[in-house]
Amino acid sequence: MTDRQVPLKPAATVLLVRDHVKINDKIEVFMVVRHHQIDFASGALVFPGGKVDDGDMDAALIDFLPESERRDDPLRAFKIASIRESFEEANILLARNRQTGRLVTHERLDALADKYRMPLQNGELPILDMVRAENLELATDLLGHFAHWITPAHMPKRFDTHFFIAEAPPHQLAAHDGEESVDSVWIGPNEVLTDADKGIYTVIFPTRMNVEVLSRFDSSKDAVAHAHGTDTFTVLPEMEVTDDGKFLLIPEEAGYSVTRRRIDEIMDK
Repeated sequence: MTDRQVPLKPAATVLLVRDHVKINDKIEVFMVVRHHQIDFASGALVFPGGKVDDGDMDAALIDFLPESERRDDPLRAFKIASIRESFEEANILLARNRQTGRLVTHERLDALADKYRMPLQNGELPILDMVRAENLELATDLLGHFAHWITPAHMPKRFDTHFFIAEAPPHQLAAHDGEESVDSVWIGPNEVLTDADKGIYTVIFPTRMNVEVLSRFDSSKDAVAHAHGTDTFTVLPEMEVTDDGKFLLIPEEAGYSVTRRRIDEIMDK
């Protein structure tokens, strides 16, 4: 047995939110059900996201960002990855027409999706090729930094994941890709928690914790503004072994409702 830690893989995920009053919720978030053959969180209800690609780190992309976003930013590649992944997995593209300064329309989104969505997902071209050819600006300024989770050291696969949040463009229609994700839903945060407890959905622990935080907001605008206006605490859960079992510990400073949870209970969610 070796004590060497598994290397971290940079990853990004995005909470696309909109206002929609339901019985117990005032906002909805777009979530996808991952394919059962995916090697991480297979079959789970998750936010769109994935690993940061080499192409997301290309310095040439700086010229295709808003001027306010061109300063040094350690989160730049994560933001770009979250926009790319939301396009690939949710058919939502947070990008502007550089001529008009407006977010891409639904009609143009359809054309872009037909041409670029699958090649991007298959790694056949980097996102730089698309934004350069289509004269687009990636709207990283719309993304609020919602959370930052690092997979515990004892896990066989480890991710350094940044969660972002943005209001979904009202004129774009979200849809899962049918490849990495096999279903999708606009769903309220409290609805997610209720359905997870009923066994309708599988929701992994970090997703559940961030859904709980999202449930505290009364509007999508408030949720995004809060993310823009507050610092994000890095969560690196630690494992505690006692006579009563194994527990995962979450720092209290992170602001989640749970600071200690039995690992077998987490695995059941």
